[in-house]
Amino acid sequence: MKITYCTMTTLELAKEIFRCADAVCFDVDSTVIREEGIDELAKFCGVGDAVREMTCNAMGGSVTFKTALTERLSIIKCSREQVNKLITDHPPQLTPGIKDLVERLHERNVKVFLISGGFRSIVEHVASQLGIPHDRVYANRLKFYFNGEYAGFDETQPTAESGGKGRVISMLKGKYGFEKVVMIGDGATDLEACPPASAFIGFGGNVVRPQVKERSLWYVTSFGELLKELEKI
Repeated sequence: MKITYCTMTTLELAKEIFRCADAVCFDVDSTVIREEGIDELAKFCGVGDAVREMTCNAMGGSVTFKTALTERLSIIKCSREQVNKLITDHPPQLTPGIKDLVERLHERNVKVFLISGGFRSIVEHVASQLGIPHDRVYANRLKFYFNGEYAGFDETQPTAESGGKGRVISMLKGKYGFEKVVMIGDGATDLEACPPASAFIGFGGNVVRPQVKERSLWYVTSFGELLKELEKI
């Protein structure tokens, strides 16, 4: 069965698409890892409280993602050294079960991608832990001046804007010829990626966002639930 759009009409169909997926795309912050990377970076730079509320607004969809990202980074103004030190001193914590799930998907020759509104330097570290090639990582790039001070972010990356995750999935389908692509994540930017994703699975294992839970045909709170589904094959 060729599925080219978000064709989920029942929970069972969603599960079938997941079991037969050509590719599975994961959000990273609060999905693959337990925390929100930008909040951790803000805390590390001493401006955690000011940024956390903005993150909640961005994930809830009450402001455009690009606006929220620009505003948060203008407060953080992290240096290259601070980003590197964050990764060294406070590496991202993987969500329980994600490593087993990614290994199982790889065993089945399912392509796994990380599509994140977070920062590439942090997401690549996560990808390495999961055995995901860095060319399957799509995330935002921070820019720095020659002296390492913050110089902005690459606004040309699709993940810098609302709707960007969907554009990445459309590109992946065109590039690789995928017919069934599943998006898994906790936030509004993940939900809106279906379509073009064939199915969306809401994830509430780290934080439950009510508007995402209400609009998700399939909502899970642990990766064990998805592993169990793959065992049915």
